[in-house]
Amino acid sequence: MGEAIFIGGGGPDYATPQEMLLKYGNRHGLIAGATGTGKTVTLQILAEGFSDAGVPVILSDIKGDVSGMAVAGHAGQKPHEAFTARAARIGFDGFRYDAFPVIFWDIFGAQGHPMRTTVSEMGPLLLSRLMALSDAQEGVLNIVFRVADEEALPLLDLKDLQALLTFVGENARDLSLRYGNVTAASVGAIQRALLVLENQGGAHFFGEPALDLADLMRVTPEGRGHVNILAADKLVQSPRLYATFLLWLLSELFEELPEVGNPDKPRLVFFFDEAHLLFDDAPKALVDKVEQVARLIRSKGVGVYFITQNPDDVPEDILGQLGNRFQHALRAFTARDQRALKRAAETYRPNPRFDTMEAIRDVGTGEAVTSLLEGKGVPGVVERTLIRPPATQLGPCDEATRHAVIKASPVAGKYEAAIDRRSAFEMLAARAEAAAKEAEEAEARATAEQEAAREFTAARRYSGSAQAGRTRRGAATESLGGAIASAVVKELQGTTGRRLVRGLLGGLFRGR
Repeated sequence: MGEAIFIGGGGPDYATPQEMLLKYGNRHGLIAGATGTGKTVTLQILAEGFSDAGVPVILSDIKGDVSGMAVAGHAGQKPHEAFTARAARIGFDGFRYDAFPVIFWDIFGAQGHPMRTTVSEMGPLLLSRLMALSDAQEGVLNIVFRVADEEALPLLDLKDLQALLTFVGENARDLSLRYGNVTAASVGAIQRALLVLENQGGAHFFGEPALDLADLMRVTPEGRGHVNILAADKLVQSPRLYATFLLWLLSELFEELPEVGNPDKPRLVFFFDEAHLLFDDAPKALVDKVEQVARLIRSKGVGVYFITQNPDDVPEDILGQLGNRFQHALRAFTARDQRALKRAAETYRPNPRFDTMEAIRDVGTGEAVTSLLEGKGVPGVVERTLIRPPATQLGPCDEATRHAVIKASPVAGKYEAAIDRRSAFEMLAARAEAAAKEAEEAEARATAEQEAAREFTAARRYSGSAQAGRTRRGAATESLGGAIASAVVKELQGTTGRRLVRGLLGGLFRGR
């Protein structure tokens, strides 16, 4: 593959090669532009280039058309003549049609292998974002996770979280003394939010077997990186679930991967399509943490590329970290659009040959204004670039091809069957059953002792001492409440040695 990915041709006649250096592939990037201006093709050729270089790729397929990467393009496809002419015009001598190693994934398990994580691994911060909880409700959720961590109650799926919320609500008074105020209103609001999440399909996402990150970083025996395609056409209908899932995946990569410094090429490249969904209505604290992850994750060898219609969709502090830029046409129909266009142009290193703002407005489909990192990581001069044609099929693959790829996948059969092992739901149910049985036995003992006391008082049986009878009766009176109280005390006993460590975005450190 060499040391760079060929992007296209630049300059006045599009004869100057535009290449992205692999050693700067982990310096992140931006693919922006209005609908229909060629963002998908740019995504496709970048994914192909990384895969050819042995770099695994993760990307979401919002419209279903990226699935065509599993199939080689062919002379019979509609834009073939235009592609051939474009390849000749930009001097792309290596142009060929080819298929790439694809692994299909789908949270719902319909169009690919299921992707799951556990509630514990997601953590309270991202779950609060997912359920749009208030600060007070997020505080209660943090208490729920603390109780789960200290009492070794695994939170694997939504029913585990629902069961623990019920427990917390029933013992709110005792828990409030230890952790802070726990109100029935907050617990009820979280339970309602969980119901909404379940109705949106969240139940498919939480459970086991949980995703093994190593399965997203596979390389074929021939040295090509697998392209992991997440079917997101249905998922994106629940925008908050879509954005939180991708953010969770990014945070998992950040927490689990070791530092690699400045590698010759990325270990993994992550494409965030519809990036604005990640930041819409996100609290500043979360945006700050995303910025921190984006800044630090490049040292783990991971490149993150945001795909959106307008650069304004990405917060400025994060936008400043995106070194490789691919700006397709922006339409400026309103005053706001004009301001956004001007701001976009100001972020590029100027080219004396043309006006950057006019270029961004005027580039055609399949053309982009690009700025790629050069030696020492310096942003290159902005250039009008004719993007090279993709080797893979434009548009979706057919269902027969998808099923064949899934069947032949290196992870086939690993995630399809869900596992429901003993966790918080079952453990709390067992504790409740044991407490109920203990209470029942205590009540039976109390009844028997009361009957004995009545017999003693009526002089039908002599049991030795009236004082002994009163002592037994006093113990019996306390036994029923004592059984319940002792069960709660056991739940609340501090076991800080079992506290689990959570990462920057609240996710659980696995394997620690």
